[in-house]
Amino acid sequence: MKIGTYNVNGVNGRLNVLLRWLEEAKPDIVCLQELKAPQDNFPLKAINDAGYNAIWHGQKQWNGVAILARNMEIEEVTRSLPGDKEDIQSRYIEALINGIVIACLYLPNGNPAPGPKLEYKLKWFQRLNDRAATLLKLKVPVILVGDFNVMPTELDVYKPEKWKNDALFLPQVRKAFAAIVTQGWTDAIRKLYPDEKIYTFWDYFRNAYERDAGLRIDHFLLSPHIAKNLRSGGVDRHVRGWEKTSDHAPVWIEIDKI
Repeated sequence: MKIGTYNVNGVNGRLNVLLRWLEEAKPDIVCLQELKAPQDNFPLKAINDAGYNAIWHGQKQWNGVAILARNMEIEEVTRSLPGDKEDIQSRYIEALINGIVIACLYLPNGNPAPGPKLEYKLKWFQRLNDRAATLLKLKVPVILVGDFNVMPTELDVYKPEKWKNDALFLPQVRKAFAAIVTQGWTDAIRKLYPDEKIYTFWDYFRNAYERDAGLRIDHFLLSPHIAKNLRSGGVDRHVRGWEKTSDHAPVWIEIDKI
């Protein structure tokens, strides 16, 4: 089974890019982030015509997450991260697909830091930590997947010294990510490539993609019940070079069927 994650940076504006990648890569399950579309403006027909079922949580102009599945039913669990009933940002959706819990997330950026946006990010991370612990207790296969907006180590960022004051690389943010991992989760891409420089995002400015000045911020965290089934994974970085593409590239893993 092939599972992908892709921050599309506007699902309607980059629909052709998404459909082209779906046709090329043929993932079985896909998590999308940053839809930038209200709930009633998700391109469901085009997604269905491409062979995928979908659930999504949209939001006008910003945020938005979705889960797609090819030839499989999607049973929605929740479309909000527990812990703050006043949080209306569409950053989390969770579903059961073929016996696997898929939690698609788009973690807050946190900049400018310090400030209220960083505080919101850290609180969101704590809520995710609590949800991750709850999901582990279920003793079923779970994948936390999406744009975490954090580079876990210096290996995950081009010129880390330039990012030391950024909310994606602050010590407390990296510590929050590590706290989730140490519950018993496996960082799938780093497990497969423990010592390699791998990026999933390249800014639009300063020829970042051409210079390979990137970041690894899109992650798969696997519960122990599925980590043993991990077989391969990678980044379709060539998609970042397509016309009118997102500043992220799709990331994917392959697992043996449960």
